[in-house]
Amino acid sequence: MNKLESLNPATDEVVATYDVATDEQVFAAVDRAQETAEWWRGIGYDGRKQRLLAWRRYLAAHSDELIDLMHRENGKPKPDATLELLLALEHTAWSAKHAGKVLKPEKRRPGMLFANFSARTEHVPYGVVGVIGPWNYPVYTPNGSIATALAAGNTVVYKPSEHTPAIGQWYADAYALANPSDPDGVLTVVQGYGATGAALCRSGVQKLAFTGSAATGKKVMAACAENLVPVVMELGGKDAAIVAADADLAKAAELVAWGAASNGGQTCAGVERVYVEEEVRDEFLGLLTKEFANVKPGSGPGASYGPMTMPSQLEVVRKHVEDAIGSGGQPVLGGLSSVGDRYVEPVVLVDVPEDSLAIQEETFGPTVTVTTVRDLDEAVRLSNAVNFGLGASVFSKRRGPEIAERLDTGMVSVNSVLGFAGMGALPFGGRADSGFGRIHGPEGLREFTRPRSVAVQRFALPGLNLTSFNRSKTIDRLLPRMLRLLHKR
Repeated sequence: MNKLESLNPATDEVVATYDVATDEQVFAAVDRAQETAEWWRGIGYDGRKQRLLAWRRYLAAHSDELIDLMHRENGKPKPDATLELLLALEHTAWSAKHAGKVLKPEKRRPGMLFANFSARTEHVPYGVVGVIGPWNYPVYTPNGSIATALAAGNTVVYKPSEHTPAIGQWYADAYALANPSDPDGVLTVVQGYGATGAALCRSGVQKLAFTGSAATGKKVMAACAENLVPVVMELGGKDAAIVAADADLAKAAELVAWGAASNGGQTCAGVERVYVEEEVRDEFLGLLTKEFANVKPGSGPGASYGPMTMPSQLEVVRKHVEDAIGSGGQPVLGGLSSVGDRYVEPVVLVDVPEDSLAIQEETFGPTVTVTTVRDLDEAVRLSNAVNFGLGASVFSKRRGPEIAERLDTGMVSVNSVLGFAGMGALPFGGRADSGFGRIHGPEGLREFTRPRSVAVQRFALPGLNLTSFNRSKTIDRLLPRMLRLLHKR
């Protein structure tokens, strides 16, 4: 049987080894989840709430163990791992506590033609949801699909990234340890590479949530399309920050630096581009480079961020920096020498052409371009001129909400970065090459259910049943008059 070996990206030490699931094992896991789905749905919102909150308490009580594992297998500093877990628990708690209210049946007006009916919509769980998770936020991101899908009444089969399989296994095992009386199949992990994900797509899951690159997302969609399995696609980003002349420049520089380099820049909704009005460009640039002065990668306690988790990403970062400089961009901090064999030092580039790789493609490293614009109209136009549409940031004391409305993205933070990601009530997702569908919030809960319409005839009207061959001739003669009376005005 094939083996999956995960390595510490800072040392290449083996963290864990797993058997790669065969197609048959993936199918069996989904079958088991399908058998459990009826029980899981049957315990209702309160039953699921109790179990999800017990899981949350277990994760919090054993957080030191999980945080240490996240540091070793993913490479991020322990404070960042702690923040990631905290945000995941926030979203789990929100979904558990609000699912019953968000997804309760809704009464609808039946209309004059069917006045003898009552009408309602119900939110029905799909059954089994497949989740294919990423490596950059190996708890927070898949949890957005897993906890939401569970709260909505589905069971879940989860394939973690091959770069962080131990974290995914620990996270799922914690559910079983927190709820030992539950039957198998509420949350199941299958380990493996791309072929395992493809098997999950074809396994009989009723919906699938994927997080990763746009290129891989298209392959996942094609595999799911074979059985018309609906998908949620949380893909890449090339998020912009707009810095207006009236912004608090020091605060903007502080937050842009964090948005660009935290987690080694390996954040789909991180800041990769900045558009700053020309009258404050020099001051902002000076403040930004100053913010980066003490930002250093490493694996020790004082590191600002860790190594690149996926080694091949180093070449992407190097290629983008090289292309930016080669096409006329100027490095004001760092450069090609910043890209090492495990770590990337912060890189700030100015005057980078808008058609360069560093502007148009996701870099996924601690690099940021700073472009001078004449006015905010130009800033908005350039921000929207990429194929991604995940998130954005706006820094302005007076015009923040106005500018935010014009950005063609799924999420916007005003005078902050990534503020939308921490709030349980807000949906997370994008458009275009950033994907579609939503996790988190009410929209996320509804994403993992399908609407069912229910029409109940409360009493019969003899001869007036419009959906019967026994409809009276008088009613047939009145239909044209009713049509004009109701709709001609």
